[in-house]
Amino acid sequence: MKDELGDDLEINWRSFALEQVNSKEGDDWKAWEQGSDYVSRGLWPLRGGIAARAQGTEAHNDYMEKILHAKHVDREDVRTREAVLEIASKAQLDIEKFTEVLDDPASLAQIGSDHEEALTHGVFGTPTFVFEDGTSAFLKMFTPPEDEAMSAFRDFMGIASSRKYFGELKRPQPPWPRNAKD
Repeated sequence: MKDELGDDLEINWRSFALEQVNSKEGDDWKAWEQGSDYVSRGLWPLRGGIAARAQGTEAHNDYMEKILHAKHVDREDVRTREAVLEIASKAQLDIEKFTEVLDDPASLAQIGSDHEEALTHGVFGTPTFVFEDGTSAFLKMFTPPEDEAMSAFRDFMGIASSRKYFGELKRPQPPWPRNAKD
C-alpha cells in the first residue's frame, strides 16, 4: 500500500499486548512487568518492533511486513526471541543494534506505555487504527486478493476514518467466513 500511496499514508505502529487484555491475573498484573522467567505469548515480537523502529521507519516497516507475513500467512510461531531475531535478519537489520534494543528492559516499558495509551483510544484488539482526529476502528478481515487490496483499503478508510456514525459492522458467524479466501 505504501508503494501506491507514498507520503499520503503514514503508519505509526505501536504495541498492544493482547496477553494483557486476555489475562485473568487481575488489573494490577502487567505482562511487561513480569520477570525473566515469565514465558510470554507475544512480548518478543512487540520488543522486536521497538528494536526495528530504532533503526528507522523503512527498517521498521520491513520488519513489520516480514513478521506479519510469517505469523498470518506462513503461520509460523513468532513468539520467541529466536524467531524475532531470524525475522530481523531477513529484514537485513543491523543485528547487533537490534539485539541491544530488543534485550533492553526499556523495550518492555515502551510496550507498557504504548498499551496504556491505546486503552485511552478504546483499543481492545488488533489491528485497531487510530486516526489523526483520535477516533479509532478495529478491523477483522481476511487478506483480500492482491488485485483488490487497494480498493479494500480505500473502502475501509472511507467508512472508518470519515464516517464517525458507523459504530459496528459485523457479519454473523456462521456463515462468515464461508468462501473467504486466506
